[in-house]
Amino acid sequence: MYTVSVSIVLFIVFAVYKLRNVGRRPANYPPGPPTLPILGNLHLMPKTKLHEQFKKWGDEYGPIYSLINGSTTFIVLNSDQAVKDLLDKRSNIYSSRPDNYIPNRMSGGSRIAMMKYGKMWRKIRSTIHEHLNINASKSYIPYQDLETRQLLVNFLDNPTRWVDHLKLLTNSLTTQMVFGFRVTDPDDEKMQQVYTGFQRFGEIFFTVAAQMMDCYPIFRSFPEVLMPIKRTAREHHEIERELYCGHWLTAKEKLQAGTLSPCMCVDLVASQKREGYSDILAGYITGTMLEGGSDTTWSELVGWMQAMVLFPNVARTAQEEIDRVCGDRLPSLEDESNMPYIRCCVKEALRFMPTVSVGIPHAVIEDDWYMGYKIPKGATVTINVWGIHNDPNRHPSPRTFDPTRYADDHQTSYEAAVNPDVTKRDHFLFGAGRRICAGMHIADRSMFLAISRLLWAFNFELPEGATTDPRDLSEGIVMHPRNVPVNITARSEERAEAIRKEWDVVEGKLDEGGQWKKVPEGMFVKQGLKAQKS
Repeated sequence: MYTVSVSIVLFIVFAVYKLRNVGRRPANYPPGPPTLPILGNLHLMPKTKLHEQFKKWGDEYGPIYSLINGSTTFIVLNSDQAVKDLLDKRSNIYSSRPDNYIPNRMSGGSRIAMMKYGKMWRKIRSTIHEHLNINASKSYIPYQDLETRQLLVNFLDNPTRWVDHLKLLTNSLTTQMVFGFRVTDPDDEKMQQVYTGFQRFGEIFFTVAAQMMDCYPIFRSFPEVLMPIKRTAREHHEIERELYCGHWLTAKEKLQAGTLSPCMCVDLVASQKREGYSDILAGYITGTMLEGGSDTTWSELVGWMQAMVLFPNVARTAQEEIDRVCGDRLPSLEDESNMPYIRCCVKEALRFMPTVSVGIPHAVIEDDWYMGYKIPKGATVTINVWGIHNDPNRHPSPRTFDPTRYADDHQTSYEAAVNPDVTKRDHFLFGAGRRICAGMHIADRSMFLAISRLLWAFNFELPEGATTDPRDLSEGIVMHPRNVPVNITARSEERAEAIRKEWDVVEGKLDEGGQWKKVPEGMFVKQGLKAQKS
Protein backbone atom coordinates (compact mmCIF):
# COMPACT_ATOMS: atom_id res chain seq x y z
CA MET A 1 0.00 0.00 0.00
CA TYR A 2 2.87 2.32 0.87
CA THR A 3 4.52 1.62 -2.50
CA VAL A 4 1.29 2.43 -4.36
CA SER A 5 0.85 5.69 -2.47
CA VAL A 6 4.42 6.73 -3.21
CA SER A 7 3.92 5.90 -6.89
CA ILE A 8 0.79 8.03 -7.05
CA VAL A 9 2.51 10.95 -5.37
CA LEU A 10 5.50 10.68 -7.68
CA PHE A 11 3.21 10.54 -10.71
CA ILE A 12 1.36 13.66 -9.56
CA VAL A 13 4.61 15.50 -8.91
CA PHE A 14 5.93 14.48 -12.32
CA ALA A 15 2.69 15.56 -14.04
CA VAL A 16 2.71 18.93 -12.28
CA TYR A 17 6.37 19.38 -13.19
CA LYS A 18 5.68 18.61 -16.85
CA LEU A 19 2.63 20.88 -16.95
CA ARG A 20 4.08 23.81 -15.05
CA ASN A 21 5.13 25.66 -18.21
CA VAL A 22 2.39 24.49 -20.57
CA GLY A 23 0.60 27.52 -21.91
CA ARG A 24 3.24 29.98 -20.71
CA ARG A 25 5.26 32.22 -23.03
CA PRO A 26 8.98 32.22 -22.17
CA ALA A 27 10.39 35.70 -21.65
CA ASN A 28 12.73 35.48 -24.66
CA TYR A 29 10.00 34.49 -27.17
CA PRO A 30 8.43 37.03 -29.55
CA PRO A 31 5.65 39.03 -27.86
CA GLY A 32 2.00 38.10 -28.11
CA PRO A 33 -1.37 38.21 -26.36
CA PRO A 34 -1.52 37.29 -22.67
CA THR A 35 -1.66 33.57 -21.89
CA LEU A 36 -3.52 31.37 -19.42
CA PRO A 37 -1.99 28.32 -17.72
CA ILE A 38 -2.38 25.12 -19.75
CA LEU A 39 -4.44 26.90 -22.45
CA GLY A 40 -1.95 29.55 -23.46
CA ASN A 41 -3.75 31.53 -26.16
CA LEU A 42 -6.20 28.82 -27.19
CA HIS A 43 -9.11 30.65 -25.59
CA LEU A 44 -8.40 33.65 -27.82
CA MET A 45 -8.34 31.79 -31.14
CA PRO A 46 -11.44 32.77 -33.15
CA LYS A 47 -13.67 30.18 -34.81
CA THR A 48 -14.10 32.41 -37.88
CA LYS A 49 -12.19 35.20 -39.63
CA LEU A 50 -8.81 34.06 -38.33
CA HIS A 51 -7.09 36.33 -40.85
CA GLU A 52 -8.68 39.43 -39.33
CA GLN A 53 -7.59 38.48 -35.82
CA PHE A 54 -4.06 37.76 -37.07
CA LYS A 55 -3.93 41.29 -38.49
CA LYS A 56 -5.18 42.83 -35.22
CA TRP A 57 -2.46 41.02 -33.27
CA GLY A 58 0.09 42.04 -35.87
CA ASP A 59 -0.90 45.69 -35.54
CA GLU A 60 -0.48 45.40 -31.76
CA TYR A 61 2.65 43.26 -31.42
CA GLY A 62 4.73 44.17 -34.45
CA PRO A 63 6.62 42.40 -37.25
CA ILE A 64 6.89 39.06 -35.45
CA TYR A 65 4.72 37.72 -32.66
CA SER A 66 3.98 34.41 -31.00
CA LEU A 67 0.90 32.46 -29.97
CA ILE A 68 1.23 29.79 -27.32
CA ASN A 69 -1.41 27.17 -27.98
CA GLY A 70 -1.20 24.57 -25.25
CA SER A 71 2.15 22.84 -25.67
CA THR A 72 2.83 24.29 -29.14
CA THR A 73 4.43 27.54 -30.26
CA PHE A 74 3.05 29.43 -33.25
CA ILE A 75 5.23 32.18 -34.75
CA VAL A 76 3.51 34.69 -37.04
CA LEU A 77 5.57 36.76 -39.50
CA ASN A 78 3.82 40.08 -39.88
CA SER A 79 6.23 42.00 -42.11
CA ASP A 80 7.77 41.53 -45.53
CA GLN A 81 11.29 41.81 -44.07
CA ALA A 82 10.67 39.06 -41.52
CA VAL A 83 9.47 36.76 -44.32
CA LYS A 84 12.57 37.51 -46.39
CA ASP A 85 14.97 37.14 -43.47
CA LEU A 86 13.60 33.84 -42.20
CA LEU A 87 11.73 31.85 -44.85
CA ASP A 88 13.94 32.97 -47.75
CA LYS A 89 17.41 33.63 -46.33
CA ARG A 90 17.25 30.83 -43.74
CA SER A 91 15.23 28.40 -45.82
CA ASN A 92 17.61 25.57 -44.86
CA ILE A 93 15.95 25.43 -41.42
CA TYR A 94 12.50 26.93 -42.19
CA SER A 95 11.29 24.60 -44.94
CA SER A 96 9.69 21.75 -43.01
CA ARG A 97 6.06 21.32 -41.96
CA PRO A 98 4.57 21.02 -38.47
CA ASP A 99 3.23 17.70 -37.23
CA ASN A 100 -0.47 18.44 -37.78
CA TYR A 101 -2.12 15.19 -36.76
CA ILE A 102 -5.62 15.52 -38.22
CA PRO A 103 -4.58 17.04 -41.60
CA ASN A 104 -2.04 14.24 -42.00
CA ARG A 105 -4.67 11.65 -41.02
CA MET A 106 -6.99 13.13 -43.67
CA SER A 107 -4.19 12.64 -46.20
CA GLY A 108 -2.87 9.32 -44.98
CA GLY A 109 0.46 11.11 -44.51
CA SER A 110 0.85 11.41 -48.30
CA ARG A 111 -0.15 15.01 -49.10
CA ILE A 112 3.01 16.68 -50.40
CA ALA A 113 1.88 20.11 -49.20
CA MET A 114 1.93 18.75 -45.63
CA MET A 115 5.04 16.56 -46.04
CA LYS A 116 8.07 17.28 -43.88
CA TYR A 117 11.21 18.56 -45.58
CA GLY A 118 13.57 15.77 -46.54
CA LYS A 119 14.95 13.58 -49.32
CA MET A 120 11.56 12.31 -50.53
CA TRP A 121 10.02 15.79 -50.59
CA ARG A 122 13.00 17.17 -52.57
CA LYS A 123 12.72 14.41 -55.17
CA ILE A 124 9.00 14.98 -55.64
CA ARG A 125 9.49 18.74 -55.77
CA SER A 126 12.17 18.30 -58.44
CA THR A 127 9.76 16.33 -60.64
CA ILE A 128 7.06 18.97 -60.20
CA HIS A 129 9.50 21.80 -60.90
CA GLU A 130 10.59 20.15 -64.14
CA HIS A 131 7.02 20.47 -65.42
CA LEU A 132 6.14 23.87 -63.97
CA ASN A 133 9.34 25.89 -64.29
CA ILE A 134 9.32 29.07 -66.35
CA ASN A 135 10.35 27.34 -69.59
CA ALA A 136 8.19 24.21 -69.34
CA SER A 137 5.17 26.25 -68.28
CA LYS A 138 5.16 28.09 -71.62
CA SER A 139 4.25 24.86 -73.37
CA TYR A 140 0.87 24.83 -71.60
CA ILE A 141 -0.24 28.06 -73.30
CA PRO A 142 -2.35 26.10 -75.87
CA TYR A 143 -4.28 24.60 -72.94
CA GLN A 144 -4.79 28.04 -71.38
CA ASP A 145 -5.87 29.49 -74.72
CA LEU A 146 -8.39 26.70 -75.27
CA GLU A 147 -9.88 26.79 -71.77
CA THR A 148 -10.31 30.58 -71.71
CA ARG A 149 -12.09 30.40 -75.08
CA GLN A 150 -14.34 27.71 -73.60
CA LEU A 151 -14.90 30.02 -70.62
CA LEU A 152 -16.18 32.81 -72.85
CA VAL A 153 -18.66 30.50 -74.58
CA ASN A 154 -19.88 29.20 -71.23
CA PHE A 155 -20.35 32.72 -69.86
CA LEU A 156 -22.27 33.64 -72.98
CA ASP A 157 -24.53 30.58 -72.92
CA ASN A 158 -25.24 30.41 -69.20
CA PRO A 159 -23.97 33.46 -67.29
CA THR A 160 -25.77 32.58 -64.05
CA ARG A 161 -23.39 29.63 -63.57
CA TRP A 162 -20.27 31.75 -63.84
CA VAL A 163 -18.82 30.34 -60.60
CA ASP A 164 -18.93 26.80 -62.01
CA HIS A 165 -17.54 27.98 -65.34
CA LEU A 166 -14.51 29.40 -63.52
CA LYS A 167 -14.13 26.07 -61.71
CA LEU A 168 -14.18 24.28 -65.05
CA LEU A 169 -11.54 26.64 -66.44
CA THR A 170 -8.97 26.01 -63.71
CA ASN A 171 -9.78 22.34 -63.16
CA SER A 172 -9.66 21.35 -66.82
CA LEU A 173 -6.41 23.24 -67.33
CA THR A 174 -4.90 21.35 -64.39
CA THR A 175 -6.16 17.90 -65.38
CA GLN A 176 -4.51 18.38 -68.76
CA MET A 177 -1.17 19.32 -67.23
CA VAL A 178 -1.26 16.59 -64.58
CA PHE A 179 -3.30 13.72 -66.08
CA GLY A 180 -3.50 14.51 -69.80
CA PHE A 181 -7.28 14.92 -70.20
CA ARG A 182 -9.83 17.73 -70.32
CA VAL A 183 -12.90 18.15 -68.13
CA THR A 184 -15.77 19.38 -70.30
CA ASP A 185 -18.84 19.37 -68.04
CA PRO A 186 -19.31 21.88 -65.18
CA ASP A 187 -21.42 19.23 -63.44
CA ASP A 188 -18.64 16.65 -63.56
CA GLU A 189 -18.84 14.87 -60.19
CA LYS A 190 -15.11 14.32 -59.84
CA MET A 191 -14.41 17.96 -60.58
CA GLN A 192 -16.93 19.14 -58.00
CA GLN A 193 -15.47 16.68 -55.49
CA VAL A 194 -12.06 18.33 -55.83
CA TYR A 195 -13.50 21.67 -54.75
CA THR A 196 -15.86 20.44 -52.04
CA GLY A 197 -13.28 17.99 -50.71
CA PHE A 198 -10.50 20.54 -50.43
CA GLN A 199 -12.87 23.06 -48.87
CA ARG A 200 -13.82 20.44 -46.29
CA PHE A 201 -10.14 19.64 -45.69
CA GLY A 202 -9.42 23.31 -44.97
CA GLU A 203 -12.42 23.68 -42.66
CA ILE A 204 -11.48 20.61 -40.60
CA PHE A 205 -7.86 21.81 -40.45
CA PHE A 206 -8.87 24.78 -38.29
CA THR A 207 -11.47 23.13 -36.05
CA VAL A 208 -10.97 23.21 -32.29
CA ALA A 209 -10.89 19.41 -32.18
CA ALA A 210 -8.11 19.25 -34.78
CA GLN A 211 -6.09 21.91 -32.96
CA MET A 212 -6.46 20.04 -29.67
CA MET A 213 -4.68 17.03 -31.19
CA ASP A 214 -1.62 19.20 -31.83
CA CYS A 215 -1.74 21.30 -28.69
CA TYR A 216 -2.19 18.29 -26.41
CA PRO A 217 -0.85 15.18 -28.22
CA ILE A 218 -2.25 12.85 -25.54
CA PHE A 219 -5.63 13.16 -27.28
CA ARG A 220 -4.19 11.38 -30.32
CA SER A 221 -4.27 8.11 -28.39
CA PHE A 222 -7.99 8.40 -27.64
CA PRO A 223 -10.28 6.08 -29.66
CA GLU A 224 -12.61 7.41 -32.35
CA VAL A 225 -15.64 7.01 -30.09
CA LEU A 226 -14.17 9.63 -27.77
CA MET A 227 -12.59 11.78 -30.50
CA PRO A 228 -15.05 11.77 -33.46
CA ILE A 229 -12.71 14.08 -35.38
CA LYS A 230 -10.46 11.05 -35.92
CA ARG A 231 -13.27 9.15 -37.64
CA THR A 232 -14.12 12.22 -39.73
CA ALA A 233 -10.49 12.46 -40.85
CA ARG A 234 -10.29 8.75 -41.70
CA GLU A 235 -13.50 8.83 -43.74
CA HIS A 236 -12.33 11.96 -45.57
CA HIS A 237 -9.09 10.21 -46.47
CA GLU A 238 -10.89 7.14 -47.83
CA ILE A 239 -13.03 9.23 -50.19
CA GLU A 240 -10.15 11.47 -51.23
CA ARG A 241 -7.80 8.53 -51.82
CA GLU A 242 -10.32 6.89 -54.16
CA LEU A 243 -10.55 10.05 -56.27
CA TYR A 244 -6.84 10.82 -56.53
CA CYS A 245 -5.63 7.26 -56.94
CA GLY A 246 -8.34 6.67 -59.54
CA HIS A 247 -7.01 9.52 -61.68
CA TRP A 248 -3.44 8.30 -61.19
CA LEU A 249 -4.08 4.64 -62.04
CA THR A 250 -6.05 5.61 -65.15
CA ALA A 251 -3.11 7.72 -66.32
CA LYS A 252 -0.72 4.79 -65.74
CA GLU A 253 -2.92 2.50 -67.80
CA LYS A 254 -3.02 5.03 -70.65
CA LEU A 255 0.75 5.40 -70.58
CA GLN A 256 1.20 1.63 -70.83
CA ALA A 257 -1.24 1.60 -73.75
CA GLY A 258 0.57 4.47 -75.46
CA THR A 259 -2.48 6.76 -75.38
CA LEU A 260 -1.49 9.19 -72.61
CA SER A 261 -1.02 12.81 -73.66
CA PRO A 262 2.02 14.73 -72.36
CA CYS A 263 1.51 15.39 -68.65
CA MET A 264 3.18 15.16 -65.28
CA CYS A 265 2.16 11.53 -64.80
CA VAL A 266 4.65 10.48 -67.46
CA ASP A 267 7.57 11.54 -65.29
CA LEU A 268 5.90 10.30 -62.15
CA VAL A 269 5.60 6.75 -63.51
CA ALA A 270 9.33 6.76 -64.17
CA SER A 271 10.02 8.20 -60.72
CA GLN A 272 7.83 5.54 -59.11
CA LYS A 273 9.81 2.77 -60.77
CA ARG A 274 13.08 4.37 -59.74
CA GLU A 275 12.15 5.33 -56.16
CA GLY A 276 9.65 2.60 -55.40
CA TYR A 277 6.94 4.70 -53.78
CA SER A 278 3.36 3.50 -53.64
CA ASP A 279 0.39 4.22 -55.88
CA ILE A 280 -1.25 5.98 -52.93
CA LEU A 281 1.68 8.39 -52.61
CA ALA A 282 1.75 8.93 -56.37
CA GLY A 283 -2.00 9.52 -56.32
CA TYR A 284 -1.61 12.15 -53.64
CA ILE A 285 1.27 13.85 -55.43
CA THR A 286 -0.89 14.31 -58.50
CA GLY A 287 -3.97 15.01 -56.38
CA THR A 288 -2.15 17.78 -54.54
CA MET A 289 -1.24 19.34 -57.88
CA LEU A 290 -4.87 19.07 -58.94
CA GLU A 291 -5.99 20.84 -55.76
CA GLY A 292 -3.42 23.61 -56.04
CA GLY A 293 -4.01 24.28 -59.72
CA SER A 294 -7.78 24.20 -59.45
CA ASP A 295 -8.84 25.80 -56.19
CA THR A 296 -6.44 28.71 -55.66
CA THR A 297 -6.76 30.31 -59.11
CA TRP A 298 -10.53 29.74 -59.10
CA SER A 299 -10.80 31.48 -55.72
CA GLU A 300 -8.69 34.38 -56.98
CA LEU A 301 -10.91 34.82 -60.03
CA VAL A 302 -14.03 34.83 -57.84
CA GLY A 303 -12.38 37.56 -55.76
CA TRP A 304 -11.56 39.49 -58.93
CA MET A 305 -15.18 39.24 -60.11
CA GLN A 306 -16.34 40.71 -56.83
CA ALA A 307 -13.83 43.55 -57.20
CA MET A 308 -15.19 44.36 -60.67
CA VAL A 309 -18.74 44.93 -59.38
CA LEU A 310 -17.50 46.84 -56.34
CA PHE A 311 -15.09 49.02 -58.33
CA PRO A 312 -16.73 49.49 -61.77
CA ASN A 313 -14.35 52.31 -62.71
CA VAL A 314 -11.49 49.79 -62.68
CA ALA A 315 -13.37 47.54 -65.10
CA ARG A 316 -14.08 50.46 -67.45
CA THR A 317 -10.46 51.62 -67.40
CA ALA A 318 -9.30 48.08 -68.14
CA GLN A 319 -11.76 47.73 -71.03
CA GLU A 320 -10.53 51.00 -72.53
CA GLU A 321 -6.97 49.65 -72.57
CA ILE A 322 -8.07 46.30 -74.03
CA ASP A 323 -10.09 48.00 -76.79
CA ARG A 324 -7.20 50.32 -77.60
CA VAL A 325 -4.73 47.45 -77.97
CA CYS A 326 -6.91 44.63 -79.33
CA GLY A 327 -9.93 46.26 -80.94
CA ASP A 328 -12.34 43.54 -82.05
CA ARG A 329 -9.87 40.65 -81.78
CA LEU A 330 -9.44 38.40 -78.77
CA PRO A 331 -6.58 39.35 -76.40
CA SER A 332 -3.65 36.96 -76.24
CA LEU A 333 -0.57 36.56 -74.08
CA GLU A 334 1.41 38.39 -76.75
CA ASP A 335 -0.52 41.52 -75.77
CA GLU A 336 0.67 41.43 -72.16
CA SER A 337 3.55 43.88 -72.64
CA ASN A 338 1.16 46.37 -74.26
CA MET A 339 -1.50 46.13 -71.55
CA PRO A 340 0.19 47.29 -68.35
CA TYR A 341 -3.11 48.11 -66.64
CA ILE A 342 -4.34 44.53 -67.04
CA ARG A 343 -1.05 43.24 -65.64
CA CYS A 344 -1.58 45.57 -62.70
CA CYS A 345 -5.13 44.22 -62.31
CA VAL A 346 -3.68 40.72 -61.96
CA LYS A 347 -1.28 41.84 -59.25
CA GLU A 348 -3.95 43.78 -57.42
CA ALA A 349 -6.35 40.83 -57.56
CA LEU A 350 -3.70 38.62 -55.92
CA ARG A 351 -3.11 41.28 -53.24
CA PHE A 352 -6.72 42.34 -52.64
CA MET A 353 -8.13 38.83 -52.16
CA PRO A 354 -5.23 36.64 -50.97
CA THR A 355 -7.05 33.34 -50.86
CA VAL A 356 -4.35 31.72 -48.68
CA SER A 357 -4.69 34.48 -46.10
CA VAL A 358 -2.69 33.08 -43.18
CA GLY A 359 -0.23 31.06 -45.23
CA ILE A 360 0.59 27.37 -45.23
CA PRO A 361 2.50 26.77 -41.97
CA HIS A 362 6.24 26.07 -42.02
CA ALA A 363 8.21 24.49 -39.20
CA VAL A 364 11.70 25.40 -37.99
CA ILE A 365 13.99 22.39 -37.48
CA GLU A 366 16.39 23.94 -34.97
CA ASP A 367 16.47 26.77 -32.44
CA ASP A 368 16.92 30.17 -34.05
CA TRP A 369 17.10 33.83 -33.00
CA TYR A 370 15.60 36.84 -34.75
CA MET A 371 15.34 40.47 -33.61
CA GLY A 372 16.54 39.35 -30.20
CA TYR A 373 13.77 36.74 -29.88
CA LYS A 374 14.13 32.98 -29.66
CA ILE A 375 12.26 30.85 -32.19
CA PRO A 376 12.31 27.35 -30.71
CA LYS A 377 12.94 24.16 -32.64
CA GLY A 378 9.66 22.63 -33.83
CA ALA A 379 7.74 25.91 -33.75
CA THR A 380 5.12 26.49 -36.42
CA VAL A 381 6.00 29.55 -38.51
CA THR A 382 3.54 31.18 -40.89
CA ILE A 383 3.13 34.30 -43.01
CA ASN A 384 0.38 36.73 -42.07
CA VAL A 385 -0.45 37.22 -45.74
CA TRP A 386 -3.64 39.15 -45.11
CA GLY A 387 -1.90 41.41 -42.62
CA ILE A 388 1.00 42.25 -44.94
CA HIS A 389 -1.32 42.81 -47.92
CA ASN A 390 -3.47 45.16 -45.83
CA ASP A 391 -0.66 47.11 -44.19
CA PRO A 392 -1.44 50.76 -45.05
CA ASN A 393 2.26 51.63 -44.81
CA ARG A 394 2.96 49.10 -47.55
CA HIS A 395 -0.26 49.54 -49.53
CA PRO A 396 -2.09 52.83 -48.87
CA SER A 397 -5.90 52.46 -48.69
CA PRO A 398 -5.53 48.67 -48.76
CA ARG A 399 -9.26 47.87 -49.05
CA THR A 400 -9.50 49.87 -52.27
CA PHE A 401 -8.95 47.83 -55.43
CA ASP A 402 -6.39 50.07 -57.11
CA PRO A 403 -4.27 48.56 -59.91
CA THR A 404 -2.31 51.78 -60.30
CA ARG A 405 -0.38 50.99 -57.13
CA TYR A 406 1.62 48.62 -59.38
CA ALA A 407 2.09 51.06 -62.26
CA ASP A 408 5.90 50.93 -61.99
CA ASP A 409 6.11 47.19 -61.23
CA HIS A 410 7.00 45.18 -64.32
CA GLN A 411 7.98 41.96 -62.52
CA THR A 412 6.35 38.57 -62.77
CA SER A 413 5.28 37.00 -59.48
CA TYR A 414 8.46 34.90 -59.52
CA GLU A 415 10.74 37.85 -60.23
CA ALA A 416 9.11 39.79 -57.40
CA ALA A 417 9.45 36.84 -55.01
CA VAL A 418 13.21 36.52 -55.57
CA ASN A 419 13.91 40.27 -55.63
CA PRO A 420 16.57 40.98 -52.98
CA ASP A 421 14.63 44.12 -52.03
CA VAL A 422 11.55 42.64 -50.35
CA THR A 423 9.77 46.01 -50.40
CA LYS A 424 9.56 45.47 -54.17
CA ARG A 425 7.64 42.20 -53.77
CA ASP A 426 4.10 42.57 -55.12
CA HIS A 427 2.29 40.01 -52.94
CA PHE A 428 2.86 36.95 -50.75
CA LEU A 429 0.06 34.70 -51.96
CA PHE A 430 2.47 32.09 -53.32
CA GLY A 431 4.42 31.75 -50.08
CA ALA A 432 8.19 31.98 -49.66
CA GLY A 433 11.39 30.01 -49.44
CA ARG A 434 11.77 26.46 -50.71
CA ARG A 435 8.03 25.87 -50.27
CA ILE A 436 7.04 28.67 -52.64
CA CYS A 437 4.30 27.69 -55.10
CA ALA A 438 5.82 25.92 -58.10
CA GLY A 439 2.86 26.83 -60.31
CA MET A 440 3.08 30.63 -60.08
CA HIS A 441 4.13 30.97 -63.75
CA ILE A 442 0.97 29.11 -64.80
CA ALA A 443 -1.18 31.14 -62.40
CA ASP A 444 0.09 34.50 -63.67
CA ARG A 445 -0.70 33.60 -67.28
CA SER A 446 -4.09 32.09 -66.47
CA MET A 447 -5.11 35.19 -64.53
CA PHE A 448 -3.99 37.51 -67.33
CA LEU A 449 -5.79 35.56 -70.06
CA ALA A 450 -8.99 35.10 -68.07
CA ILE A 451 -9.19 38.72 -66.91
CA SER A 452 -8.32 40.30 -70.27
CA ARG A 453 -10.66 38.05 -72.27
CA LEU A 454 -13.58 38.34 -69.87
CA LEU A 455 -13.33 42.13 -69.84
CA TRP A 456 -12.97 42.18 -73.63
CA ALA A 457 -16.18 40.17 -73.97
CA PHE A 458 -18.47 41.12 -71.08
CA ASN A 459 -19.74 43.78 -68.73
CA PHE A 460 -20.16 42.94 -65.05
CA GLU A 461 -22.63 44.82 -62.88
CA LEU A 462 -24.09 44.46 -59.41
CA PRO A 463 -27.84 43.75 -59.76
CA GLU A 464 -30.09 46.59 -58.67
CA GLY A 465 -30.69 46.44 -54.94
CA ALA A 466 -28.09 43.69 -54.42
CA THR A 467 -25.04 43.92 -52.16
CA THR A 468 -21.84 41.95 -51.77
CA ASP A 469 -19.55 42.08 -48.74
CA PRO A 470 -15.81 41.50 -49.34
CA ARG A 471 -15.52 40.48 -45.67
CA ASP A 472 -17.96 37.58 -46.14
CA LEU A 473 -15.44 34.86 -46.96
CA SER A 474 -15.41 31.09 -46.79
CA GLU A 475 -13.39 29.53 -43.99
CA GLY A 476 -10.41 27.21 -44.32
CA ILE A 477 -6.94 27.17 -45.82
CA VAL A 478 -8.13 28.71 -49.10
CA MET A 479 -10.80 31.43 -48.89
CA HIS A 480 -13.08 33.04 -51.44
CA PRO A 481 -16.03 35.47 -51.36
CA ARG A 482 -19.24 33.61 -50.54
CA ASN A 483 -21.89 35.84 -52.07
CA VAL A 484 -21.20 37.67 -55.31
CA PRO A 485 -24.37 38.55 -57.23
CA VAL A 486 -23.49 39.81 -60.71
CA ASN A 487 -25.23 40.53 -63.99
CA ILE A 488 -23.10 39.38 -66.91
CA THR A 489 -23.87 40.69 -70.40
CA ALA A 490 -21.98 40.63 -73.68
CA ARG A 491 -20.55 44.07 -74.45
CA SER A 492 -22.15 43.97 -77.92
CA GLU A 493 -23.74 41.62 -80.44
CA GLU A 494 -20.50 41.80 -82.40
CA ARG A 495 -18.49 40.62 -79.40
CA ALA A 496 -20.96 37.78 -78.81
CA GLU A 497 -20.59 36.68 -82.42
CA ALA A 498 -16.81 36.97 -82.16
CA ILE A 499 -16.83 34.65 -79.13
CA ARG A 500 -18.54 31.98 -81.24
CA LYS A 501 -16.09 32.42 -84.10
CA GLU A 502 -13.10 32.28 -81.76
CA TRP A 503 -14.37 29.02 -80.34
CA ASP A 504 -14.80 27.60 -83.85
CA VAL A 505 -11.07 28.20 -84.40
CA VAL A 506 -10.13 25.63 -81.77
CA GLU A 507 -13.18 23.34 -81.67
CA GLY A 508 -12.03 21.53 -84.79
CA LYS A 509 -8.94 20.37 -82.89
CA LEU A 510 -11.11 18.41 -80.46
CA ASP A 511 -12.81 15.05 -80.87
CA GLU A 512 -16.45 14.31 -80.10
CA GLY A 513 -15.66 13.93 -76.40
CA GLY A 514 -14.00 17.33 -76.25
CA GLN A 515 -10.45 15.91 -76.00
CA TRP A 516 -7.50 16.99 -78.11
CA LYS A 517 -7.23 14.97 -81.32
CA LYS A 518 -3.48 15.53 -81.34
CA VAL A 519 -0.97 16.98 -78.93
CA PRO A 520 -0.66 20.75 -79.52
CA GLU A 521 2.56 21.87 -81.14
CA GLY A 522 5.31 22.86 -78.70
CA MET A 523 4.11 20.84 -75.73
CA PHE A 524 6.58 19.73 -73.05
CA VAL A 525 7.01 16.06 -74.08
CA LYS A 526 9.19 13.60 -72.19
CA GLN A 527 11.38 11.17 -74.10
CA GLY A 528 9.67 7.82 -74.62
CA LEU A 529 6.11 9.12 -74.62
CA LYS A 530 4.12 7.47 -77.42
CA ALA A 531 1.79 10.40 -78.14
CA GLN A 532 1.93 11.91 -81.63
CA LYS A 533 2.45 15.63 -81.99
CA SER A 534 0.46 17.58 -84.52
